[in-house]
Amino acid sequence: MTTRPYWLNFDPQLDLMLERVIDVPVDRVWQAWTMPQHIKKWFTPEPWKTVDCELDLRPGGLFRTVMQSPEGQQFPEVGCYLDIVPQQRLVWTSALRPGFRPVPLPVSTPGHECAELPMTAIILMEPQGRGTKYNAIVLHRDDADRRRHETMGFHAGWGKATDQLVEAVKAM
Repeated sequence: MTTRPYWLNFDPQLDLMLERVIDVPVDRVWQAWTMPQHIKKWFTPEPWKTVDCELDLRPGGLFRTVMQSPEGQQFPEVGCYLDIVPQQRLVWTSALRPGFRPVPLPVSTPGHECAELPMTAIILMEPQGRGTKYNAIVLHRDDADRRRHETMGFHAGWGKATDQLVEAVKAM
């Protein structure tokens, strides 16, 4: 029996996707996603900023960012890598901490509702001419979380962050 890879099991009732062809090569996109000094330049849509980042690039390893609002309030996000295939795929989740430990129940943080939204992110990249076919897929636990994330501005926010990634890569 042939099973489809998990990233091909996109469910529009549960998941969101951003798909683009971007005009930077895969190896540079990979660097932008796997080096903290690069992530800090593009990861959070402006006017927000990513002020800190720590990565342990292995399954079970740490994916941590600290986002800062325009008012200066900081929001740490801690997750766990699930799958890593160099220059092809990165998968992490906010539902687990490093070492695959479950997260504590969420605490409401006014102005930063995303922290209460457990999700799994799948970043796919493959060469397309001189550029990269780039997919960002976010899996949610239920339709309500998916709708909430979409209403919070998934497409605009992840789209802007992707534009910033392209700009950052071109400046490397």
